[in-house]
Amino acid sequence: MGDQILLNDNHETSSDQGFLIDIYPLSSYYFGSKDPLPFRDETLADRVQRMKSNYQAHGLRTCVEAVILVELFKHPHLLLLQIKNSIFKLPGGRLRPGESDIEGLKRKLSRKLTVNEDKTDWEVGECLGMWWRPDFETLLYPYMPPDGKSPKECTKLYLVRLPVSRKFIVPKNLKLLAVPLCQIHENHKTYGPIISGIPQLLSKFSFNIINS
Repeated sequence: MGDQILLNDNHETSSDQGFLIDIYPLSSYYFGSKDPLPFRDETLADRVQRMKSNYQAHGLRTCVEAVILVELFKHPHLLLLQIKNSIFKLPGGRLRPGESDIEGLKRKLSRKLTVNEDKTDWEVGECLGMWWRPDFETLLYPYMPPDGKSPKECTKLYLVRLPVSRKFIVPKNLKLLAVPLCQIHENHKTYGPIISGIPQLLSKFSFNIINS
């Protein structure tokens, strides 16, 4: 765990196929903090009941999450949010009813990573993968199980390309970490199946590290 870098304590592609990612040094970015976000303090049973109620009201729950890379020590690092010093998450969250993937992800990124919540300043790229929850109590899978007739949740991962500089303003009850891809790779125990699978999703890309 010592390789994690805590950040918030007080472009375009040039490949014809779009398989090149420009990555800028961590030192190109500014990190600050803002008022904490409200979080539900609920048990697993409470969460399942909330999911059931939302499903009855709105149908399939869709979550969108961002894969954001920076460079540190000449190696790509993934930006992760940490909650209560134990739970790691990608920046993002649940869509509102009728909201598009792109607009919803921009809204979530602005709420959790900026100060003025401006949704226009995010370059959301391709969808890297989709995970499905076939039932309320089950885990997410990177495919729909054969007996999954009516999935209850879909989580989509989108590549978000950063500009050469940006201000990240993070709620005080979240930690923003930069974690090397080599530490995340297949580390299911620490980061869970979705995050630990991201290095494989990125394997088709080449990283163009740009020193400012």
